[in-house]
Amino acid sequence: MLKTSLLGKNDNSEPTSLDNESKSLSESSSNTTSENVPAAEEASGLSMMQTLIHLLKCNIGTGLLGLPLAMKNAGLLVGPISLFAIGVLTVHCMAILLNCAHHLSQRLQKTFVNYGEAMMYGLKTCQNAWLRTHSVWGRYIVSFLLIITQLGFCSVYFMFIADNLQQIVEEAHMVSNSCHPRKILVLTPILDIRFYMVTILPFLILLVFIQNLKLISIFSTLANITTLGSMALIFEYIVQGIPDPSNLPLMASWETFLLFFGTAIFTFEGVGTVLPLKNQMKHPQQFSFVLYSGMSLIIILYVCLGTLGYMKFGSSTQASITLNLPICWLYQSVKLMYSIGIFFTYALQFHVPAEIIIPIVISQVSESWALFADLTVRTALVCLTCVSAILIPRLDLVISLVGSVSSSALALIIPPLLELITFYPEDMSCVTIAKDIMISILGLLGCVFGTYQALYELIQPIDHLIANSTDPAAIWNLFLQMA
Repeated sequence: MLKTSLLGKNDNSEPTSLDNESKSLSESSSNTTSENVPAAEEASGLSMMQTLIHLLKCNIGTGLLGLPLAMKNAGLLVGPISLFAIGVLTVHCMAILLNCAHHLSQRLQKTFVNYGEAMMYGLKTCQNAWLRTHSVWGRYIVSFLLIITQLGFCSVYFMFIADNLQQIVEEAHMVSNSCHPRKILVLTPILDIRFYMVTILPFLILLVFIQNLKLISIFSTLANITTLGSMALIFEYIVQGIPDPSNLPLMASWETFLLFFGTAIFTFEGVGTVLPLKNQMKHPQQFSFVLYSGMSLIIILYVCLGTLGYMKFGSSTQASITLNLPICWLYQSVKLMYSIGIFFTYALQFHVPAEIIIPIVISQVSESWALFADLTVRTALVCLTCVSAILIPRLDLVISLVGSVSSSALALIIPPLLELITFYPEDMSCVTIAKDIMISILGLLGCVFGTYQALYELIQPIDHLIANSTDPAAIWNLFLQMA
């Protein structure tokens, strides 16, 4: 799953002190925008089906596998309803972003503006003098949130691969040809999960050294094939023999619901892709149909997997649904295939922040040191995501934290504010103003309280968490992820 860059071309009217940095950001944008689309497609434009496939690819990743636990954190009734509502709000905010970008491009006579540019131009044309003066920071804020989000995804990938690799290796002696429900055993893992993170570190460093977008697109294809096969097998398993869900709570506590919010927002991570995809279509006027049809499929997929997964595994639901799969060769292969897909997807997710940061660094060194600086920054960023995963080896909480901190801002907070800034001088209706304010406040509350709850859970000691858990599956999950 790949997010295209939200940055855009340099604005010639920006203050000169920021010109160089803006240019670097813009150049990185032009590179990353094309990474989803082969050159031949760019020449003729994307068809509706091609655009739909790209939209689906950009929205389906590791967050999907954490939705059963998210449902457990919200409740069997509240979870699906809330996930559906968040999905509808996210799609509405995508539509707002499209409308604002189209309006600003017409007002400024530009062929295309992306997310960062839309925020900058919206501030530049607003009535407040201070906001107009500092409008360039609108783009920088979006860029910063994008970097945090993408590196957060990469950190989650480290934990996801390590979690599944640990299960595959340490359960190898118990694997059989017959698939039976997993029996939860409270035992200490043989090797610390951090060992597996360090083991895959050099391979990921070598992977991100690949800068050829055509070669990266091959990895993207491999990731799509393995992900599709894994999802088919996961659905095939969870729909069989679902136990009576009457003993599952319809509503969970508000503390765990805050974790649900972060996870749900994390999964709807394609808000930054809608503008580049629309711009690359052969007939951009058809994008609204693609957006609503594609996101409808995604919402249905999310609600079904989250609900069925929670009903299937109940209180034993783990941070990733792959960790609940039976110990047999078929479903061990599912973990391996999905892990391989996520491994290759790491390079795609990493490409976005790398292409934002590296041009800025290279511009500060001589040409003879450019390659060394490039490789050094790539290595440092990969090590940063690895260190983050080592320091916080809790897959479920990191997903919730990343979703609450940055994804909520990009998906729910900024688009309504952008609509207010863009259209307020043109006599917006009171209903629209109230709607935008309510959505932004909802996103802000989710961001603040979701971040607080995720951080609170992260600082709890292991013995406190085990003492407050009566479920053996939860105890095993803690040992597995915090060994």
